[in-house]
Amino acid sequence: MNTDAIYAGGMWPFGKSTADRVKEAIAAQPRLKDAGIQVSEQRGTVKLVGMVPTAAHVALARAIAEGISGVRSVEVSGLIAQQSTTPVKASAPQPAPGAPASAQAPSAEAPAARIQDIPATPVQMPDIVQQGAGDVEFDAEVEDHSRIAKAVHQAIRGNAELKDDPIDVLQSGKSVILRGVVDSDHEKRLAEKLAREVDGVSGVDAAGLRVAQGVKELVKDKDEDTGDTVYTVKAGDSLSAIAQKYYGDPMEYKKIAHYNNISNPDLIHPGQKIRIPG
Repeated sequence: MNTDAIYAGGMWPFGKSTADRVKEAIAAQPRLKDAGIQVSEQRGTVKLVGMVPTAAHVALARAIAEGISGVRSVEVSGLIAQQSTTPVKASAPQPAPGAPASAQAPSAEAPAARIQDIPATPVQMPDIVQQGAGDVEFDAEVEDHSRIAKAVHQAIRGNAELKDDPIDVLQSGKSVILRGVVDSDHEKRLAEKLAREVDGVSGVDAAGLRVAQGVKELVKDKDEDTGDTVYTVKAGDSLSAIAQKYYGDPMEYKKIAHYNNISNPDLIHPGQKIRIPG
């Protein structure tokens, strides 16, 4: 996974909305990257809309979304699974060897059947749906993916030191990818350790897990409706210093000023609530 693309636009998670991070995670999954799944989010509920080949793809998309920090629930009723297997009509039963001629298939010279010879109720031949070995393997893969990703997510969220850190849990095969921000190198090592201890995890990529002291405070205040982070201005703050905290770039103060309708970036005051756009 290209972590440079993930962090383009500022220090994660502040340069990306929850919905955008779910989109990126889904796009990073080879089986879903071309599905064109639409993602929206409100108050922590993510809605996925679109069409995918099978129910297993729906389950995979849900598992991916559930691993994103800030996601409380995932709604997939708008994600429609197409038929992935082709119904095959069962062939008509063949008469047993030695059966009377009347039971044999009519020859080309045989007269057409009379109307009274046709059964009043048509016989419905059953559909036989054949599932290929690849489908079975994919179902097993999705089940394994969901189990591993959820277990890692729960291990991190269940840890007192990490539970408030914004950490995404992604999966590539049997490997787990951690991305986000933690308060210290110790917390980064701890997150990696917890992920490695989960049964079934073959490797952990923590290259996308950054360290920024005080990150818990930076993500603490959220607007439940918009998902925006809300920062309370303190004495001595400036918009450029706030931009440095959240985006790693003081010049992003323009983005914050525009989003908050601040006409003069030099005029902010302690106690003022400023929204940090995704």
